[in-house]
Amino acid sequence: MSNPILLFVVFCTGLCIGSFLNVCISRIPRGVSIISPGSRCPACGHPIRFYDNIPVISFLLLGARCRNCKSLISIRYPAVELLTGAMACFVVLKYGPGIPALIYFLFIASLMVMAFIDLDCRIIPDRISLTGIVAGLAVSPFLPEITFTESLIGAAAGGGSLFAVAMGYYLITRKEGMGGGDIKLLAMIGAFTGWQGIIFTIFVASAVGTVVGLVLMASAGKNMKFAVPFGPFLSLAAVVYLFFGQSLIHWYLFGIRPY
Repeated sequence: MSNPILLFVVFCTGLCIGSFLNVCISRIPRGVSIISPGSRCPACGHPIRFYDNIPVISFLLLGARCRNCKSLISIRYPAVELLTGAMACFVVLKYGPGIPALIYFLFIASLMVMAFIDLDCRIIPDRISLTGIVAGLAVSPFLPEITFTESLIGAAAGGGSLFAVAMGYYLITRKEGMGGGDIKLLAMIGAFTGWQGIIFTIFVASAVGTVVGLVLMASAGKNMKFAVPFGPFLSLAAVVYLFFGQSLIHWYLFGIRPY
């Protein structure tokens, strides 16, 4: 599927949804409604006019500053919008326009919200991850690559594997090394990707997380107890699996070149 007009519409729709995701990332950790009140400047609280709330374009026209108080607007806002637009296009290109693409896009959007909240606040909201587990099981019959049974096994394997790791670490050290949010997040990922997705996600997230964690600790001069949120790495690995996981697994096991 390479219809440029359709892709443009999908991209613009993704930008608008990305703007909403920014609202979720900002408000959910504070327990504030994501519906009301309307968008406001986080610095001065002034309501943002509709023409100042156009994804990416308003950020550029305003010079990355609030029209009212001139405070800088975080680059994260247009970055999330652009990333969401890109993800919308990628799922349509990968799975074609239809229900599976919509489901996977909403799954990725949820992962993005949880990843950025985890980066900001070191929490993964249960209202997203637990709802996501149920949703993943419910929509699994509409997905092309897993069955309901595989979804159920994936959710159990995802949550169970990290729970076992967390309990083992606690029994050895008497300290919590992994939050319950990561356990529920991986269970949600398993509900959408099955047990193969769990194996891939854990492996890739652990590898990337280790490298990034070591770099951050070295640059910050921290010791091995330096806390790095694991949720963003789980989310990133799950997205990589959606687009490249099956081909990478086949290449690794059988020498078949990824496509």
